[in-house]
Amino acid sequence: MHVSLTGRTAVITGGSKGLGLAMAERFLKSGAAGVAILARSQGPLDEAKAQLDALGLGKVAAIACDIATMEGVQKGYDGAMAALGRIDIVVNNAGQSRTGPFESITDEIWQDDLDLKLFAAVRLARLAWPQMKERKWGRVINVLNTGAKAPKANGAPTHVTRAAGMALTKVLAGEGAPHGILVNALLVGLIVTDQIARGHAALVAKGQNITLEEHIARTGAPIPIGRMGRAEEFANIACFLASDEGGYITGTATNVDGGASPVV
Repeated sequence: MHVSLTGRTAVITGGSKGLGLAMAERFLKSGAAGVAILARSQGPLDEAKAQLDALGLGKVAAIACDIATMEGVQKGYDGAMAALGRIDIVVNNAGQSRTGPFESITDEIWQDDLDLKLFAAVRLARLAWPQMKERKWGRVINVLNTGAKAPKANGAPTHVTRAAGMALTKVLAGEGAPHGILVNALLVGLIVTDQIARGHAALVAKGQNITLEEHIARTGAPIPIGRMGRAEEFANIACFLASDEGGYITGTATNVDGGASPVV
């Protein structure tokens, strides 16, 4: 099946690396007219833009902003609109894995996690929503993790904020459906990304003699499919949900985890 995003435009948070960059590339290869990638640091954004520009496909805008703030979200949205003229697809992908014992999590840590993972998605979707309603077409994809369905001890604040993102997905799906706006969530399991590599590097820097494979094995449940996922595999699913070929799917939270989650 050919999946087409011909003529569509997308804004992707956390777009300079990993899953965000893989989705931007997949969207362009599927005919997207343009993508705007948002991230905090200009250097990685410039590198990502150069990589995407080398494809010789649609327009690429790289916008440095802190989407944990309303001002940062507004900057990212305004920059995307200035570059692309419209936004058809919003991918709320920014985030990090932040977990620990409940009693050690301060109000500040809770608020930081909510600002980055929940309120950023709320604010960006809210800005793009009116134009999607006007055109009777739109897509919102919220990138969460499997802890949203199967939270574990010591999994806060991430598992809690990701569960809130899943509820947001369902609410927006119900409101958007009459206007041609489809809203879905993709729940990440273990994917080979920079975040996994950084976690391993941090342990090595602390003096732990641990291989990347051992670190991965400790990170979560065994993966029935027998390997970690690749960013491009995740991007393929996001592209399908963003396309007309996925036009009868909304309000879902799909695990992309090789079967690792105990909850479907």
